[in-house]
Amino acid sequence: MTVSIHKCGIQDLDELREIGIRTFSDTFAAQNKPENLHAYLTTAFDKQRLEQELKHPESAFFFIYCQEELAGFLKINTGGAQSERMGEESLEIERLYVRTSFKRMGLGGRLMQHAFETAKAQGKRRVWLGVWEKNEPAILFYERQGFVLADKHTFQMGDEEQIDWIMVRTLA
Repeated sequence: MTVSIHKCGIQDLDELREIGIRTFSDTFAAQNKPENLHAYLTTAFDKQRLEQELKHPESAFFFIYCQEELAGFLKINTGGAQSERMGEESLEIERLYVRTSFKRMGLGGRLMQHAFETAKAQGKRRVWLGVWEKNEPAILFYERQGFVLADKHTFQMGDEEQIDWIMVRTLA
């Protein structure tokens, strides 16, 4: 199985938007009201917003390919781009999604390892992320990756306030 990870650029905007909408919908549509899902997707994957995120010097997106087919993506943030104030020694994994047909192939772990390597290369001591408290498969995956529950925050899904766990891993 050939796997590769490539940093996204502005030329990847449409493809990033499409895979973001698809993977988020596949993951969360069954547990959320359609109007709330639509409201979130319209905002989070707005073309202008994604373009700004792609251009932000403290954010980066990466595509993962399996057998040359786009299988998922990762978004990381440092410094002021982090969605919570976690300090200069932290790197945030804001999004880590794998398409349904590529799950259970180790690709999420490959993206996670890429985030860890990037954090270490930048001299970061911690990697953190937010995960919906009801997303048990993701929580188990993150725990296997060495993350522990550190805090909680609110995540707005349309008109519904949801609770995200903030999970942290300290790097060696």
